Parts: sequence; C-alpha cells; structure tokens
Amino acid sequence: MGLDISVSVNNDETVFSDDYHNEENNYFEKHSLSREFCNFISRQHVVDHKAELDQIGEITNVDISPLYEMEDYPDEEELEYELENEEDEDEIQHLLLKAAEQKNKLNGNIDKVLSTVNQLIEKLNHIDNLQNLLIKTDFDTLNNALYFSDFTLDNGKGYIDNNFGQDLRNFKRFLEFAKQKGTETVWFTYG
Repeated sequence: MGLDISVSVNNDETVFSDDYHNEENNYFEKHSLSREFCNFISRQHVVDHKAELDQIGEITNVDISPLYEMEDYPDEEELEYELENEEDEDEIQHLLLKAAEQKNKLNGNIDKVLSTVNQLIEKLNHIDNLQNLLIKTDFDTLNNALYFSDFTLDNGKGYIDNNFGQDLRNFKRFLEFAKQKGTETVWFTYG
C-alpha cells in the first residue's frame, strides 16, 4: 500500500453525489490522480535537490505556487486531534487562528489552480523530452524516464500507470467538473 492524493472541494455533497460514484459515468478513470502524482507533489519535502515541480515551473515559466498552496489546507481530523490534546488556551486559539488563515488563503482558488494546470498542459504539450530536462536523481521514486515521457498520451487506466500528462489532464477534467458544480475552493488530501 502507498499514499494516495485526491482533490477535496468546499462542496463535497454536491460534487461527490451518488451520480459521481455511479460506475457508468466513469469519473474515477477520468479524474483520478496516480500515486506518482502524489509523490510528485510531495517531492519538495523529501529531496535535497530542486523538486521536479519547481523544475517544471522554471522550464515552462509557469507559477506553480497555486499547486503547492493546495497542500496547506488544514486537515479537520488532525486539527480536532490537536485541539483535544492541547490544554493551553493560548495555544488552542493559535491553532484555530492558523487554520482559519490557511483556509482564507485558499478561499476561492479554483480558477487560479485551473489556470495553472491549463498553462502547464499547454506548454508541456510542446516539449517532447521533459524527462531529459529534469535533474538526474539517485532518489527517483517517480521513475522519471517513464512518468514524464509521452506527455500527450494517456498511458494509464485513470490511476494505475498514469504518466504526468494524463495526471494533469485528469486533474483539469476534475477541476472543470467541480467548477460546474459550484466549487470555489480546492485542496489536496492524502490518504
């Protein structure tokens, strides 16, 4: 088992209705992000060199900060646990204030995130050798030669064996779907 990543929304019940989970609609394959994408987003926390997302931002001249900011949304369960185990009233207020500030920072970010994903897709569609432009690393948990190749092709099955291009296109499809359902704020969750 490994860690997965998904996109959470401010209007769960509307976006993730029974219709969403109906297998006939095939939303899982259309919207799922691979485990490699999870590792990709988290790389800044585990590598000593410049993370691949940062490198791709420089290669494409796209501001990737809206994607990193999606990691900053406070996890409600984690916050609840911290609050239950904290006795100092000042620290409790600090935790609540920090969580509110993090939520406010991301409030209404869907257009910014969608624009970032669209820019990345547009620019990367014209780069044939992305995997060769990235820093070679001994800590290649992404299998860069495979994950970043064939950007314009969908090599996976919506989750298993997705390449970077397919993950970005799935991400885009989900954001567009969520926006049509009235979503205003999106963030990453891990599980």
